[in-house]
Amino acid sequence: MDPKSPSKRKPSPTRFSKHKWILSVTVIVVVTIVISRGAILALKSLVSNAPKELYYTVVVDCGSTGTRIDVYEWTLGMKDGNELPVLLRSFPNNSTKSPLRKKSCSYHCMQTQPGLDKFVGNISAVRASLKPLIEWAEQEIPIERHAITPIFVLSTAGLRRLANEDAERVLEDIEAVIKEHSFMYQKSWIRVLSGIEEAYYGWVALNYKMGSFRNSSRSGTLGILDLGGSSLQVVMESDRKREEREEMHLMRSKVGSIEHQVLAFSWEAFGLNEAFDRTLVLLNQTQQLGESNMTTVELRHPCLSSSFMQKYTCYNCLSHNNTGQGKLSHQIPNLGYPFYLVGKPNWEQCKRIARAAAINSSTLAWSEPINASKCLASPSSLNGGNNTVVHISTTRFHALSGFFAVYQSVNLSTRANWTNIWKRGLELCSASQADMTLSISGNQTSLWQYCFQLPYMASLIEDALCLGDKEVIFGPPDVSWTLGAALIEGEYLWSSSSTTTTIENHNSTLGKIEPIYVFMFLLCLLLVVYYNQIKLPMLGRKAAAAGASLPSYALPKHRPN
Repeated sequence: MDPKSPSKRKPSPTRFSKHKWILSVTVIVVVTIVISRGAILALKSLVSNAPKELYYTVVVDCGSTGTRIDVYEWTLGMKDGNELPVLLRSFPNNSTKSPLRKKSCSYHCMQTQPGLDKFVGNISAVRASLKPLIEWAEQEIPIERHAITPIFVLSTAGLRRLANEDAERVLEDIEAVIKEHSFMYQKSWIRVLSGIEEAYYGWVALNYKMGSFRNSSRSGTLGILDLGGSSLQVVMESDRKREEREEMHLMRSKVGSIEHQVLAFSWEAFGLNEAFDRTLVLLNQTQQLGESNMTTVELRHPCLSSSFMQKYTCYNCLSHNNTGQGKLSHQIPNLGYPFYLVGKPNWEQCKRIARAAAINSSTLAWSEPINASKCLASPSSLNGGNNTVVHISTTRFHALSGFFAVYQSVNLSTRANWTNIWKRGLELCSASQADMTLSISGNQTSLWQYCFQLPYMASLIEDALCLGDKEVIFGPPDVSWTLGAALIEGEYLWSSSSTTTTIENHNSTLGKIEPIYVFMFLLCLLLVVYYNQIKLPMLGRKAAAAGASLPSYALPKHRPN
């Protein structure tokens, strides 16, 4: 048969070239995808599992009753789309063991007493109050982070009520003590907060803690009622256009990516301690003080048990003597001449005087029956200003600090209704000293004040603030305005520092991995196209030609047939 006949020909190599092309491209694409995706996942895992750098903020709260310190530990990584830093933990907490941790604090506070406003011109006392607190914070924070950890020393009502020159002297003494330690500070970080600032920081702390700032809408933030020893703060978000009478209380604040319009109010002398002192002024108007000797007097109080008698110094009585008669300043001296408080329990009288303190009444008619149908607006300040009528759109408030401390101590539910609150007040004020001791789980040193504090707080919310129809929750216990101060005052840590830029660069690098993957795929595809455009037979001929040029001894030998 003819050797070149069609039946003897080998199949053409181009017959399956199209299929080989498709197969080559498919294999290259699959391999590229697998390798690239594996590299992406490995890199993302490496970045996410890498230890994140920790940051710390120290806030010293110089209050009217004592000086407290808080330490906050942060990471600046993004979490759940939240632009704010992530709070990992705060100190002190339940596990903190220190003689400075006071059992009288409901917020696990580290505290020294009394307040720094008692130490004007006494730097030794200021140092004795601050030094143990700061040394404790230095032990909690890694030593290598001390130099970049900011410390903010912020004073509230205690220093606010001092004369400006006296407050400045205390602040200078505070700065001198801070210089002796290792934390980073600036002079502007040691100052007296206004009441509005204190209120605003509390609002920020609550809504950050409860996750309200993670919402994409401005609606849904929580209102705050913060009761201290000397002052009362109320903050809520407003959805109305600004009104002239609200101008001084209105703040525009951008927390995260959302701007908020906030109404913040602060009233001096409405704190628990000063409110009680104001009841002494009212009692003095309606009863003749009985003299026990030449230098002391007795004052009978309807919110104290029949067995109660205690020597008492009214530090605020002179400032609250608004009768204009000077009688109180003579018979109840401000300092140095304590008088005796004597219990004469009367629940109805106790409710009335607590309400009078809540609405800032100075009238002699406080002892008359309560007109329950009249709801007063927000209380005015003690300078005789008019009450401020405020449109309240917030429907949920959290009552913190003194509110929570008392409610926890008298074993009330955080969602107790007003009927249960008044009933519990009646039980406390009708109980003997021994029975009250058994029924109180909180600070026993303040036992004698709970009978007044419970109706006072209820009157504040119902009669003074007119929030009886709102949802009021007592707590949570671990929220303090110092957290809001750490977020706002320390904003530079996560808004303008190079560290923030570095973190953003990490995130953007991960975002650029996908374009790299596309580039790798296109490059492999180009190589495949280039390879398949080369004429393979030419390569074969070159190889054959190269073989023909080999020396004869290198060629295979054929055996003869």
